Amino acid sequence: MPHAEAEPPTVVVMGVSGTGKTTVARLLAERLGVPFADADDFHPRANIVKMSAGIPLDDADRRPWLQSIGRKVRDCRAAGTGCVIACSALKRSYRDILRDVCPGIRFVHPTAPRDVLAARIARRTDHFMPVSLLDSQLAELEPLGPDEHGVTLDAGPPLDVLVTKALQALPYRPPPPAPA
Repeated sequence: MPHAEAEPPTVVVMGVSGTGKTTVARLLAERLGVPFADADDFHPRANIVKMSAGIPLDDADRRPWLQSIGRKVRDCRAAGTGCVIACSALKRSYRDILRDVCPGIRFVHPTAPRDVLAARIARRTDHFMPVSLLDSQLAELEPLGPDEHGVTLDAGPPLDVLVTKALQALPYRPPPPAPA
């Protein structure tokens, strides 16, 4: 078990579409008692239109988006709350942008086989990311390096198991609930 830190963590649940990033991040934030943010909400309209049309984003499209997410991270850290953000953060250079804002940021990377991811994406009806972009995301994905603070987890187990494993990998233990 990692050494416990007193300050609420800043965590990015990262990876390609279909891994359950948003659901895991939302549950993790709830268990940690910190704010949750979905990086999809930070995309400029042009990015959403491009992805909805099946056109992959490039680094120039992603830079302002990542900088917006970095500002959110900075604001949460300044407020002393920490946060959990669901964000693809596919490349190390993207994670470096976030690390520049918050050197202690942690990453949780759920993974699953391509066929599982494609099936999950195909079942969604409320998201702009089409299955056709999955292969471009997988091609761009750079797994966490050994010097990056984070953990890679199989996204197959039930959500509560996945979130518990993510919590165990973090150097922060939320305070116990106040007695009723």
